Amino acid sequence: MKVGIVGKGGVGKTTLSSLICEGFRARGKRVLAIDTDSNPNLAISLGLSEEAANSAPIVPRALAVGGMAQWTPERLIETFALTTPSGIMMLHAMRVDQAGAGCTCTSHAAVRSILGSAIEEMADITLVDMEAGLEHLSRSGGTLAYADILLMVMEPTRKSILTAARTIELAQELGIPRIAGVGNKAKLPQDAAFYEEVAAEFGVPIAGIVPWNADVPLADRRGTPILPEEAASVRAAVEGLLEFIESPEAERNALLAERARIERRLIQLNAD
Repeated sequence: MKVGIVGKGGVGKTTLSSLICEGFRARGKRVLAIDTDSNPNLAISLGLSEEAANSAPIVPRALAVGGMAQWTPERLIETFALTTPSGIMMLHAMRVDQAGAGCTCTSHAAVRSILGSAIEEMADITLVDMEAGLEHLSRSGGTLAYADILLMVMEPTRKSILTAARTIELAQELGIPRIAGVGNKAKLPQDAAFYEEVAAEFGVPIAGIVPWNADVPLADRRGTPILPEEAASVRAAVEGLLEFIESPEAERNALLAERARIERRLIQLNAD
């Protein structure tokens, strides 16, 4: 299973990515996490030190031009991956250390090559924490073109949900089979109702709603992962996301939601 995590900056992609990875690892899955942010922080959220994260080897850009033929998934991971305290394999796809260093397009293409290879030999779950924005869905044929499921992390704002709606159109063009939004930082119950109402308006299927919890910004201020005894409500919501990712029922729900979106669009066009 190859999972892409996308969304606007600051919506909580990296925090949710780390908790999803840890959740699958706790279930005994072999987990490969790939950080594609040019300012990578996923390693820290997974329990590695700042020193280890900042000195991590970067996946070579040569993979973008057929270089995977020279790299078996096993050799790739042995050479470039870090191992987190819980046993998650961690790859850094890029890091910007210098001004004027050039475009990161080939780094995104390298990630695409990895996802298109037989990475299942080494990982049951491969999760890609994408950089903020939508450009990565158009770069190099689409960084996430080989993803099985795309989760769009949203804040309780119309702009964030609108971004998710725009993401759906691009992801569908790439042929990603399952696409759904995740409502994050929800102050219940009002934000849950907001997500459901506005997501329905924009045709965004919801995989789950993650409540706001003070332990999350506390961990960010400490510069550490969320501790096992912290953020119980968030962890419970993440368990629901794991079920969504693994369940065939989720695919049926996504298809039904997409059909409803098309029907609403047809009604709107007829009205116009």
